[in-house]
Amino acid sequence: MNEIHPVISVRHAGRSFGQKEVLRDISLEVDKAETFGILGPSGSGKTTLVKLLAGIDEATSGEVQVLGTVMPKLSVLQKIGYMAQSDALYSELTAKENLEFFASLYGLKNGNRNRRIGDVMELVNLQEHLRKRVDQYSGGMKRRLSLAIALLHEPPLLLLDEPTVGIDPLLRQAIWKELKALNRKGTTIVLTTHVMDEAGKCDRLAMIREGRLLAADTPAGMLKAAGAASIEEAFLYYGGGRP
Repeated sequence: MNEIHPVISVRHAGRSFGQKEVLRDISLEVDKAETFGILGPSGSGKTTLVKLLAGIDEATSGEVQVLGTVMPKLSVLQKIGYMAQSDALYSELTAKENLEFFASLYGLKNGNRNRRIGDVMELVNLQEHLRKRVDQYSGGMKRRLSLAIALLHEPPLLLLDEPTVGIDPLLRQAIWKELKALNRKGTTIVLTTHVMDEAGKCDRLAMIREGRLLAADTPAGMLKAAGAASIEEAFLYYGGGRP
C-alpha cells in the first residue's frame, strides 16, 4: 500500500533576523485537499511562516518540506499559488496585462490562458475591470486581482496571506465557496487570518502567538480542549489571556 505523505511538513523550524527570533520551533503537517488556517494577531509570525512555505525565505533552523521537496527550491514555485499580504502588482499595467504576464511565467498558453483569465476574473467579480489600469483600482479590487493571479495556473497548493482583507462580506462568501470547491478537486490551501469566523471555516487550524505554535487541531477540537464557546475564546485560552 502506498504511504500518503503530507503536502507540507514543517519540522522544528525557526527564523531569526539578527537577535530577533520571529519563529520558534514550529512543527506541523498539512494534508492534501484540506484548508489549513494559520491564526494569530499581527506580528505573530504568520507571514514569515507562509514565506518559508513559499520558498521566498529560508528557515534559520529546522526543515520545511513542500510537495516532498526541502524548501526553498525554485522548481516547486510553479506548483504554488502565492498571494502575499501586500499586493505584488504592476500598477502601470491593466489587470489583463498583469494576468497575461503571470500566465506566461506559469507557462499557460493561448486558449487555456484566455479561459483561465476569464474564469478567475469572474470568480473575483472583476470582469468589467479587466482592461482598467491597476493604479485605478481600489485597495479591495487589488486584493481580488492578487487572488485571481494566485488561482490562475490551478496549482496543487495555494498559500494565501490574509486573502479577504478589504473584501466585502458577499464576495468573501463567494471566495470561500470557491476555496471549498478547490479542496474537493484536490487543491491544498493554507491561509493566514485574524478573522475569527473565517478561522472556523478551516478544516484545521494552527494558532500562533509571538512566533510560537500554541495549538494545531480542528476548530471543534480546539473549542473542546479549551472548553470554549468560540474560536476567539479558545485563542485567548491558548495564549494565556482571559476571554
